[in-house]
Amino acid sequence: MIRRHLLLASALFAAIGLAGCKDEKTSTQQAAAEPAQSFHWKMVTAWPKNYPGLGTAAERLAERVNAMSGGRLTIKVYAGGELVPPLEVFDAVSRGTAELGHGAAYYWKGKVPAAQFFTAVPFGLSTSEMNAWLSKGGGQQLWDEAYAPHGVKPVVVGNTGMQMGGWYNKEINSLDDLKGLKIRMPGLGGEVLSKLGATTVNLPGGEVFTSLQSNAIDATDWVSPYNDLAFGLHKAAKFYYYPGWQEPQAVLELLINQKAYDSLPADLQAILTEAARAASQDMLDDYVYHNAMALDELKKQGTLLKRFPDEVLDAMQRESEVVLGELAAQSELNGRIWASMKAFQAQVSQMHQLSEKELYNWR
Repeated sequence: MIRRHLLLASALFAAIGLAGCKDEKTSTQQAAAEPAQSFHWKMVTAWPKNYPGLGTAAERLAERVNAMSGGRLTIKVYAGGELVPPLEVFDAVSRGTAELGHGAAYYWKGKVPAAQFFTAVPFGLSTSEMNAWLSKGGGQQLWDEAYAPHGVKPVVVGNTGMQMGGWYNKEINSLDDLKGLKIRMPGLGGEVLSKLGATTVNLPGGEVFTSLQSNAIDATDWVSPYNDLAFGLHKAAKFYYYPGWQEPQAVLELLINQKAYDSLPADLQAILTEAARAASQDMLDDYVYHNAMALDELKKQGTLLKRFPDEVLDAMQRESEVVLGELAAQSELNGRIWASMKAFQAQVSQMHQLSEKELYNWR
């Protein structure tokens, strides 16, 4: 009798097990049959279509996200002016017209004054220092705080490295040569030159060449040899000045509509973040390589390289401290950003005095 009961129990458990396996198999098949949710986003940029380094970086980011997500998150890239004007990218992302934007933070200083800290600070952090401050030194949290009221999440998506001082139609031999000069220079660098007597304007990239060639402006900064050669700026101005005091580095940012980001599953959020990180390194490599090639070409075409006189650089540095102090005093948040950045620069400079600076001097 005991043996009979054991056999019956075994048969019962086997039947239950088979039924469970069948239900699990059915559930798995149903899950596999259901397509994964996909997202189709728009990215508006501040750059001309397929513009070297800047425009191509946006396209590469979109391609990388598509590949990493297996097509679950696709991004259509719009050049400046195709969907919205270049200088309205931030507003478009804030409103939700586009889920993503690609630009430089100082373009939105009228909307978010603190944004100017997150592209470049005159005589400020280098590329590696800026990246370290943002990712390890609390900079990202401050950046998030500045953009949060607008429903925008900022992420680093590249850096041009140290820029050049700009293109000038006349030589700058003294501070007097800056007075009355009409120059295209956005951000804090433009405010510094205004204090030194220049008139500064903010123009999108697509208008720089014609403005310089037609003498609507007397000088312009843009980026560095790679991009400047692509725009043909050497055909519109004679003198190419260095160093790029106004932008010792220049962060490019990915603007993400916060609601759109929150709608993504965790794996796609991670893919977007890591794709931006990879795009940042790719852009920096692009600039280091192509700047070297483009500088040789500019010299072959007769570009005259000029260094700003010490007197001029000294004045620019003094006025930079004034401008940054004024910006910091505008709000409590601005004050915290500048204090954090300045403290980190003082600390990290000690190491770089012993390392990069010494190496570059000997080279």
